[in-house]
This record gives sequence, structure tokens and C-alpha cells, in this order.
Amino acid sequence: MVVLYIEVIFIQSAASSKNEYLIYENPMKALLLFALPMIFGNLFQQIYNIADSVIVGRFVGQNALAAVGASSALTNVFICVAVGAGTGASVLVSQWFGSRNYKRMKCAVSTSLLFFLVLSILLGIVGFISSRPIMRILHTPEEVIDMATVYLRVYFAGFPFLFMYNILASMFNAIGNSRTPLYFLIFSSALNVGLDLYMVISLGMGVFGAALATLIAQGISTALSFFVFLRTMRQYPSASQIFSWPVLRRILDFAVPSIIQQSTVSIGMMLVQSVVNIFGPDALAGFSAAARIENLIAVIWVSIGNAVSPFTAQNYGARRNDRIPQGYHAALLLDLIFAATVFLLAVPPAHRIAALFLGDSGTAEAYAVAVSYMRWIGIFCFFLGAKMATDGVLKGIGSMKIFMIANLCNLAIRVSVAMLLAPRLGISFVWYPVPVGWVTNILISHAAYRKFVRGNGCC
Repeated sequence: MVVLYIEVIFIQSAASSKNEYLIYENPMKALLLFALPMIFGNLFQQIYNIADSVIVGRFVGQNALAAVGASSALTNVFICVAVGAGTGASVLVSQWFGSRNYKRMKCAVSTSLLFFLVLSILLGIVGFISSRPIMRILHTPEEVIDMATVYLRVYFAGFPFLFMYNILASMFNAIGNSRTPLYFLIFSSALNVGLDLYMVISLGMGVFGAALATLIAQGISTALSFFVFLRTMRQYPSASQIFSWPVLRRILDFAVPSIIQQSTVSIGMMLVQSVVNIFGPDALAGFSAAARIENLIAVIWVSIGNAVSPFTAQNYGARRNDRIPQGYHAALLLDLIFAATVFLLAVPPAHRIAALFLGDSGTAEAYAVAVSYMRWIGIFCFFLGAKMATDGVLKGIGSMKIFMIANLCNLAIRVSVAMLLAPRLGISFVWYPVPVGWVTNILISHAAYRKFVRGNGCC
């Protein structure tokens, strides 16, 4: 019903047949139209991970849940490369879409898809080969290292599917179409859960079955997305080059800082994961459960931030700079509303939420870690939203270096406190510095935003 409602509103309010509502609609309405499908889509994407965790944790055991959690530190590095690549490429596509330069837009799209397909294959091979050595470097407990390695190798065998889906989703979002990725994520998430249940419970394939289910679901979704995207591009009649080195260089100007930021953040999270691993499998299981919930609620603010980015880029390309602050302020209001909602729904029942993952086999230590982590993040989650909205503006105007610096400062605070204090003062110091990092990020990004506003007469 929600998806149909969004569809009806979009049809009624679209400013043109080419999804230009981000340029002409009221900023709050435009962001809602664009962000809501992304929120639902990202929530369904998280079902991939949550389905693995819940089904594996409840039907295979706590060590299996710890194995999947330990694997996520490495998989996130590679996912973040895909997300960073898509983010960088979509900035150029959005700006050329906003200026109606469809020839250059289509060239940027095809150049991105070809280049990043090759990159994803190479990264998948590297990940497959390095899975076990990196798990050892991260001090993964011996009880779970074999299962973690199996999960990772299946995951990396299908990594090109995941990578290319993220690129395609970014391209859809760049032209104002956030609905199509939602539909494919609903389909692939439902398929993933069904395959998980069948392979893990009925066939008894354990962690291997959970990873294989994800691979199959992502592969089918990526293939379908590609064919629909090709059809979408035919709506913009204009002959263009399939591949251009000058265009690739411009794409990389945006994509490389984004990839560096995303991958460095994920490497930092690997270091944080290595600190958590020291506390043993019980703490690791609790941390993994809470991290899944954090990732789930974070998609709200990630989606709003990702909506701000093409909103800003399209209006910047169309020379409607006065709308950029309006969109930013609307995003902050949405962040505040969602933060209050998450606080009410996630903080008081944190123990019951943890039970979904840990079940009856969860130890007291695992529950204590999960509950403490969830409640702390729930209290301060508005700052994550403000960070994402401000970052979205910077990405939209192409200010990728400041975006990268702000996020790396955020990361440095979280990693340094976790590595220096957690082993001495307790595992809680893994998540205590997180809000401090968010606020630092906001201050740096907002200073760049204010400079842009003053320099471009946006007030």
C-alpha cells in the first residue's frame, strides 16, 4: 500500500516526463517523493543482512552469528568501494541531467558501468583470495574463523553482482527515479529470505547456505535492474559514446574521494571490529546483533542524505541555487522527525529487539553488549541525520574533498578512542565516541556549506 501511495503521488506531481520534479517541486515534497522509496528500498536491502543474522543465529547457533558478524567487517570495505563509486559517478550524471545535457549524461552512465564492472571483478578476486588471512589479522576467534571464511568466499564470488547493482541504483537515483531500485530490492529481499529459510533450515547448509542465498538473490536482481535501466535510457534520445576517457577522468575526480572516504571508513570499522573480537565470541555476537539494528535504522538518514545529493546536484546544474538551502533545511526537519520516532521505537524495547537475534542461547554478556550499544545510538541518532544531510549537499555540489576530510575526522575519533580506551576501560568505549565523531563531521561540513551559500547567493 505504501509503495502504491508513493507511485500515485509521484505521477500526480511530476513536473515533466523526465523526472525533473527535484528541480520544480516544493523542496520538502520533492525530498519526500524521492527519499521515501529509497528508505523503503534500503530497509529491504538491510533485510539481506538481518535475514542472514536472524536465521543463522536462531537455527545454526551463536557462533554462526558471530561468524557472519566478523565477516561483515571485511565485506563492508568492498561494499563501501561500490557505494563510493556510485556516489561519485552519480554527481556528474545528476548535474548533466539537471542541465538537460543528455548526450554527456548517457556517456557518463555507460562509461561508469563498463569501468566499474571490470573493477568489481578484480575486487571480487582479491576478496576471495584474502578472506582467511584478513580474518586472522583481525583476531577472529578460532571458534568462528572457518565459518567466516566460507561465508566470505561465497560472498566474493558474487561480488560483481552487488557492485553493479549499487552502481545501477545510483544511476537511477541520479535521474530522479528512486522507485525502480525499491521494486527490485523488495523482490530480491523476499527471494533472499525464502532461499535463506530453505537452504539453512530445510537443507541444513548453515552459513554457506545463507551466503549462497544472498548471491543468487543479488544476481537475479542485478540482471533485471540492468535491462530496465537500458530501457529507461531510451527515454532520453541522444547519440553518445559508449566509453570516453575524458569523461572517465571527470567521473574519477568525484568518485575517487568518495571511494577513499567510504573504503577508509570501512577499514576503520575493521579495526574497531578487531577490538571487539578481543572480547570473545559472546561480546562479538551481541555487538553483531546491535550493529545490524544500527545499520537498519541508519538507512533512514542515509536515504535522506542520498536524496539531498541529487536534489542539490540537479538544482546546481539547472542554476537554481536558491533551492539548495531550502532542501537542506527540509532534510534536517525530516531527520528530527525520524530521530524522535526511532528513539521511541528502538530505545525502550532494546532487550526484546536483541532477542530476535540472540534467542534463548544468547548469554548475559551478549545481551548486555547489544542493549547498551543500541540504546546509546538511539539517543544520539539525530546527529547522524544532520551529518548525512550536510554531506549530501557537499556531494551534490561536487565538494568531495571537504566531504572526505570531514568523514575521515569522524572516523579518526571513533577508531582512536576504540583502540586506545576500549581494551583498558571496556567494550562500551567502542560506541561511546560515535556521536562525538558525528558532531565533528557536521561542524566541518557545515562550514563548507556556509561558504558555498555565501559565494553563490543562495540565501
